[in-house]
Amino acid sequence: MGGRVTALPDSLWVATSGEDWTPRPALDASITEVDVAIVGGGFSGLWSARYLLDADPSLSVLVIESEVCGFGASGRNGGWCSALFPAAAAMPAMRSAMNAAVDEVGRAAAEDGIDCDWAKGGMLFLSTSPAHTERMRADDAADPDASWLDRTAAVQRLAATGTEGGSFNPNCAAIHPAKLVRGLARSVEARGGRIVEGTRVTAITAGRVDTDRGSVRARHVLRCTEGYTPALQGERRTVAPLYSLMIATEPLSDAVWTQIGLAEREVFSDGRHLIIYGQRTADGRVAFGGRGAPYHFASRTDPSFDRDDGVFVELERTLRALLPQIGPARITHRWGGPLAVPRDWWASVGHDPDTGLGWAGGYVGDGVSTTNLAGRTLTDLVLGRTTELTALPWVDHRSKPWEPEPLRWIGINAGRNLAAGADRFESRTGQPDRVRSRLMSLFTGGH
Repeated sequence: MGGRVTALPDSLWVATSGEDWTPRPALDASITEVDVAIVGGGFSGLWSARYLLDADPSLSVLVIESEVCGFGASGRNGGWCSALFPAAAAMPAMRSAMNAAVDEVGRAAAEDGIDCDWAKGGMLFLSTSPAHTERMRADDAADPDASWLDRTAAVQRLAATGTEGGSFNPNCAAIHPAKLVRGLARSVEARGGRIVEGTRVTAITAGRVDTDRGSVRARHVLRCTEGYTPALQGERRTVAPLYSLMIATEPLSDAVWTQIGLAEREVFSDGRHLIIYGQRTADGRVAFGGRGAPYHFASRTDPSFDRDDGVFVELERTLRALLPQIGPARITHRWGGPLAVPRDWWASVGHDPDTGLGWAGGYVGDGVSTTNLAGRTLTDLVLGRTTELTALPWVDHRSKPWEPEPLRWIGINAGRNLAAGADRFESRTGQPDRVRSRLMSLFTGGH
C-alpha cells in the first residue's frame, strides 16, 4: 500500500504527463539497511541513484520520497534545462561542466527511452528597456557563450512587445519536466534501485535515516530535499524556500505561433529584476512563470501557498502585454511551489567520507541540468573517486545560514519589494535603478 500523500498540484505538467501518479509502497519492515539512502525523489535524488547504480550495480540504493517522485520542483518547474549557474561565466571549469550537463540530460533521457519533449533551442533574454540593455550587455561581456542580438534578430526569434534587442545562449533545452522525472524513477528501478513514497523523513544522522515508517541504516545518506529542506531537523536556516508560480495557455494555432516565433522552442525571459520565464511547449502552449509570491515566516511551506491569485493575475497581465498575439487564449492551468535559495545564492554539492553524509541543492530555480551534474558528482564522491567533477568549485561549498527570524522574513520580502520597485522605475524612466540594485545585492549575494 502507498503512503499518505498530498494532492498533486493542478499543473500543466501533471495534466499532460500521461503518467499514473499512484504512490509506490511506503517504507516497511523489509528494508532496514542499504548501502546508500537518498532522501528526496526529485531530480537530484534520482540522478544520483541512476549514476551510482550505473557505476556499481552491486550497490543497494534506496530513494525515500515523502510524496511521489516529481511532486516537488522537479515535476512543476519551467522546463528550462539550462547552463545557468551563478558566476559560472567567470569560472571556465564550472561553465564547461554546466554546458556539458545540458547535453548529458538529453543523452541520458534518450538512452533510457524517456520522451521528455526535448528541444535544444537555446535561451533568449529580451531587453525591453534601455536599462535592461545596459545591464544585459555587461553580463554578456563576461559570458563567452552569449551573443547579443539587435532588435531585428531578437524579434525574428520572439516578437515580443517593446523588444530593443536580446541576449541568446545556445546552451539550453526546453523539456517537459514531469515526463523526465517520472521516467527517471522508472530508470532507477530498472537498474535495481528501490523507491518508497509517502514516507516522511524526520531526521538524518550519520549512518541512519529516521522516518514516520521506521528507520533505515545506510553507509551513505544523501540529502536531496531542495525547497523542503528547512522542514528537516537542524536545517531551518540552510536554504530559504521561495515560491515561483506558473500559468499555461490553451494550445495556440500554428498561425498564432507564426506571429509569435520561438520556432526552435527557445525558452525566454527578459531583463527585469523580478524574474519571468517561459517556453513554447511541445503541444503548442505558452507555459509562463515568475517570482513575486511572498516568503512565508519561518521558512514554512504548505500546499495552500502554491496558489496566489494576485500573482496569477499579474502573470497573466504580463504575458498578455508581452505577447498580445495570444489574443483571447484561455489560461488553463495555474500552479506553483517552493524552490531553494541559499544565503549566497550558490548551489552546492558535497559528501563527508567520514560520516557518509552528503547533500546537493540550493539551485535557485535552475536545477534541471544542475541536478544532473550533482548526481554524477555525488556518485564520484560516494565512491571515493577524484575526478574533474569533484574538483569543481561548487563541491563542498558552504553557504552561510540565513538570518534567524524575523530578520529572514523582513529581509527576503524587502528584497522582493525592491525588485518590483526597481522594475517600475526602469520601465518609467528607461534608466538603471542603481540604488535599489545595490540594496538588492545585500539579499542576493551579489547575484
